[in-house]
Amino acid sequence: MSAGREVIDLDEHNRQLTAAGSGAPDRLLARRKMAVRLVAAFVAGGLLGGFGVNELRDSREERERHASVALVAVLVSIAGGGSDVPGVLQLDGQLAVTNPGQAPMTVRSATGQGPGVLVRDTGSSRLLRPGDTGLIDVKLRLECATAFESDLLSMRFSVETGDHQVREIDYPVALVGSTLQARTEQPCARSVETD
Repeated sequence: MSAGREVIDLDEHNRQLTAAGSGAPDRLLARRKMAVRLVAAFVAGGLLGGFGVNELRDSREERERHASVALVAVLVSIAGGGSDVPGVLQLDGQLAVTNPGQAPMTVRSATGQGPGVLVRDTGSSRLLRPGDTGLIDVKLRLECATAFESDLLSMRFSVETGDHQVREIDYPVALVGSTLQARTEQPCARSVETD
C-alpha cells in the first residue's frame, strides 16, 4: 500500500446499516406491544364498564321492585251485628288482601272511614308474598241510615315493602252490593224497628 491511497472498508457500510436497522425493529416491536396493551386496556375497560352498568341496572330494578306496592282488598266475611245504639251496628269482619306485585310486603294496618262506616284492623300484621292472599281481621261500625250512600269506601293500608320502607296506599273497597251490605240488611232493619 502506498501513501496517498485510502483504504475503503466495504464491510463498514453493512455494519452501519445493521446497527441502524437493529434499532428500527426494536422500536417497531415496542410500538406494537404498546398498541396491543392499549387495545387490551380498552377491551378490559369496556367489559368492566359494561358489567358495572349491568350490575347498576339490575340493582336499580331490584330496588324498584322492592319499593313498588300494589294490593287488592275485598271484604269477605262479617259476623256479629250487635249494638248499644239503635241504628248502629258493631261488626267483626275480614278483609282479603292480595299482593299482585313482584315483591313481598307486610300489611301493617288497614283503616277506612266514610259516611256512616268506620273500619279498623285489629292490630295484627300480615306478610304477603307475591301472588299471596291473606285475611286481615277488622272491626266495623255501621250507621244503618247512611252506610251505603256511597258505592265505595276508601281504605288506607300501611305497608312495609321489601326495602323496609313503610308506605301508605289508598284502595277503594266496594260497599254497595258487597257482602257487608247483604249481611247487614236484616240486622239494620231490626235495629231501626227497635228505635
